[in-house]
Amino acid sequence: MEFLTLLYALPIFYFLFMIWKRVDARRDQECYILDYQCHKPTDDRMLDTQFCGELIKRTKNLGLLEYKFLLRNIVRSGVGEQTYAPRNVFEGREENPILHDVISEMEEFFHDSIAKLFARTSICPSDIDVLVVNVSMLSTVPSLAARIINHYKMRDDIKVYNITGMGCSATLISHDIVRNIFKSNKNLYALVVSTESLSPNWYSGTDHSMILTNCLFRSGGCAILLTNKRELKNKAMFKLKCLVRTHHAADEAYGCCMQKEDEQERLGFHLGKNLPKVATRAFVDNLRVIAPKILPMSELLRFMYVSLVRKLMSQTSSKSGGRSTGTKPVINFRTGVDHFCLHTGGKAIIDGVGMSLELELSDYDLEPSRMSLHRFGNTSSSGLWYVLGYMEAKKRLKKGDRVFMIGFGSGFHCNSCLWEVVRDLGDANVWKDCIDEYPPKSLANPFMEKYGWINQEDASTFTSL
Repeated sequence: MEFLTLLYALPIFYFLFMIWKRVDARRDQECYILDYQCHKPTDDRMLDTQFCGELIKRTKNLGLLEYKFLLRNIVRSGVGEQTYAPRNVFEGREENPILHDVISEMEEFFHDSIAKLFARTSICPSDIDVLVVNVSMLSTVPSLAARIINHYKMRDDIKVYNITGMGCSATLISHDIVRNIFKSNKNLYALVVSTESLSPNWYSGTDHSMILTNCLFRSGGCAILLTNKRELKNKAMFKLKCLVRTHHAADEAYGCCMQKEDEQERLGFHLGKNLPKVATRAFVDNLRVIAPKILPMSELLRFMYVSLVRKLMSQTSSKSGGRSTGTKPVINFRTGVDHFCLHTGGKAIIDGVGMSLELELSDYDLEPSRMSLHRFGNTSSSGLWYVLGYMEAKKRLKKGDRVFMIGFGSGFHCNSCLWEVVRDLGDANVWKDCIDEYPPKSLANPFMEKYGWINQEDASTFTSL
């Protein structure tokens, strides 16, 4: 009898053991951020109104129409006077960069931010198991990842990924790579490096769709240290809950953000007029996938119920010959999200996402993105981390809070993820010298005050700035 009992119990114990083993294995597949370090270039690379005016003056191809276009868009951009540019711009060589300019721009960031990150976490470079570097508009030989490995003397067996061409949302693509590696390998450290190279990408032509990038993009970068070591989970800052990538490249979305030459064969980065429409469609498709992953069941059931009732009422109204009434049901993302970390692509993008029917964000929600754009400009893929740094510096991030990151990029990409705050955070990071000044009373820059007279000029009499 006892033998039969044991015989029947063995499958049950085996089944329970396999469940425990699966659950235990998942604990080693989690993705944690231990720390991150945003880059703050030196003050001699800061762009103020006076220097920007001089920079525009020496661009000989520009005429009155281009000056008016630049003035209008700089004023509307949301970018302030304390952003940063590459050194070759200050040396007057933005139209003729050399390889040294490109490499020195990258190495200045690598040597500063990565070193600070290692010092803050007491992690040795030789401990890093995975290195992912994303720089969209630069590809060197040897790779930028190889330069980092050489400088910090990392291990020979390190897994290396060097990503180009993925645009402003590339940082979340890098994290997706790390997340997938963590699923099949235990006890790893990963370093993600996100930045953009501006030295070789100044546009000196007159195409309005390509001049815009000169107004928005600025120097910056961020190094992020991640791990899946379960013993470090209480020391971590954030835990990745889910990540969704949306890529529209089979239709008109493909060409809305593209590096190309203008009619005079000057290389630049084109931003199409259909960009807002493309971004909105990718954004909605991305939300449709990630919403069930991050929102509580109660909110999903409420939304389904309201949608069903509205549909039935609409059918009843159409049969009776009347018009359907009621507003379109909206899902409440606040039930699963505490903070919104939006891509700092420009004032229009931030405001457009904030006012979208899907999110309906308040000024408080949009403040971190607006302030990051004003202080640092659009730093491409690293921009999301300046926004996150602002939230941390303002002591908004408390244990258990959920941060929703949304990034857009050429291709066209819309990538998003949800981070859970593991412990109360309050380090000022890159904002430590200016956080008390934000938000300012006004985000208006002085360009209109200084150069507003251009709008009164006539093309037939105008000579130059």
